[in-house]
Order: sequence, then structure tokens, then C-alpha cells
Amino acid sequence: MRLATFNVQNMRLRQRDGEAHLDGARDRDAGPDDDPELDRVDRRLTAEVVRAIDADVVALQEVFDRETLDHFHDAVLLPAGAAPYPHRVCLPGNDGHGLNVALLSRRAPEAAISHAQATAAELGLSDIPEAVRGGPLFRRDCLEVRLGGLTLYVCHFKAPWPDRDRARAIRRAEAEGVRRIVDAGHADPAAADWIVLGDLNQSVPRDDDALSPLRGGFAVDLMERLTPPDAWTFRSPDGAQRGRPDAILLSPALARRFPEALPRIFRAGMDPDAAGRAGPRFREVGAPRPHASDHAAVWVDLEGL
Repeated sequence: MRLATFNVQNMRLRQRDGEAHLDGARDRDAGPDDDPELDRVDRRLTAEVVRAIDADVVALQEVFDRETLDHFHDAVLLPAGAAPYPHRVCLPGNDGHGLNVALLSRRAPEAAISHAQATAAELGLSDIPEAVRGGPLFRRDCLEVRLGGLTLYVCHFKAPWPDRDRARAIRRAEAEGVRRIVDAGHADPAAADWIVLGDLNQSVPRDDDALSPLRGGFAVDLMERLTPPDAWTFRSPDGAQRGRPDAILLSPALARRFPEALPRIFRAGMDPDAAGRAGPRFREVGAPRPHASDHAAVWVDLEGL
């Protein structure tokens, strides 16, 4: 199996002058970069990334809804020459702007379960930030997808702004929630086949690591198998920092089964300035736009899975 994760940066289907139109890879709803032609090129480049990776399963973040996902697949991805993804999932989550996690798959899922409405109390969590007490724990969702003997947990955790300390505390609670969901879903989680992947919004491990509930032997972060200077997938909008919020975490059983599996970071759709002008770029990529996303895609081959 080839498995990928890709934050496609605010993909939303709208009607413009009576025609279906995908928002481009940009953070604002309107403004000087609200250019329909740039939007179209952005999404062609997004499709080029997915086509080039050619993964069996692609976890996506920042997709507005199933209609958006289907339109991207049928009207942009297939014309770009990608092999079809007959199985597509995008369930409503908790993002205030309607940006959800999603899945493109060439394997038929046995189940796709949203945990968007799970609360900290339901998951047995205590000592959590006030912002996630009483209401839904996940800022977007933890989408559980069962593919045969493999279970995927597709996530997009709280972004590190506007208050970085508060955001880190929320991310830690989300990580604890994912761990409880994994524990509940497997009699022996260490021996089961499962993967947590997506945009976890934690750049690197640190003393107050928000992802610590998922580390320490509970899961193995494949990004830690890469050389640190090369293991970045995102550059901050001001260009000041690079980070690796995009992650693929394997269960201990899968990590033992694939001890040499290395994730690949695909930056050909990122603008040249964000990527430090290193490596090949798609011909239409500009600075800062058009581009496929402000994130790189990350993929890994897990042969025989």
C-alpha cells in the first residue's frame, strides 16, 4: 500500500457566475489574491501532486464537504491523468469555516466513522483546557476508516494560533483523545495494525510536546526517521519558520513490520520561495501563487499491507 497525507489548503466548491468553481490554495476568502484563474491553476497543481504520488489511499485536510471532494476528483483530478479513486469520504466536522478531513481511496472501506462529536468526558479525559470542556473535543475531527485489517485515524489538530500556549494545550487534549479512541478500538493496540496521520500541527518534538500522548512507545512517528534539516513540510506564512506538522504515526506492530519504511516529502507543488528553491517544481508553480498548497504532501510505501 502507498499511503499519503496532504493538507490541500482551503478547498471549497462555490458557484461563480452560475458555474462550479473551486477556491484556490489560499487562506483568505477574498482580497487581492481572489483571482479565478489563479484558483483554477492552484487546483490543477493540487491534482498534479495527487497524480504524481499515485497513492492507494490519500488522507486530506481542509476539504469543505463531499460535494467539493467529488467535484475535485471528477472535474480536476481525473482530467489531470490520475487513476480514479472510487471511494471518497468527507464527513462534517467542527471547523468553524467548514474545512474537514477527507479520504480518497482505491480500496473500499468497511467503515468510516466520525468522532467529531466526541467530548472529553465521553473519552474519559480530565484536566483539559476550558476551551474543550463540555463541547466537542476535536477542533475538526478524528476520522476513523477501516480498510480490512488496517484502521486509519485521519486528524487535523488545532493550529498554533492565535494563542500558542492555549493552542498547544488543545492539541495535547486532542492527542489524548485519539489515544483513547485507538485504545477503545483494539484489544491490544500495540499488536494491532493502525495508523494516525494528517496535519497534527506540531512541528517537532519538544519538552512540552503536545503529541506526547501518542509518543513514548504508543506509536512511531515515521518523520523522525528522516534527517531533521530535510524533514519539513510547511513554511509559515511570513516565511520565518519551517516545520513538519504533517505526520504519519504507525502502531508498534506496523513499525516493527516496516523497520526501514521512510516517508517521502513531495514539494513540487509548493512555491519556490517556500521550498528554498531546492528541487524540481511543476512548470506552472509561481511565487507565492499559483501553487498546489502551502503544505507538502507526505507519502510512504508499506509493501504488502
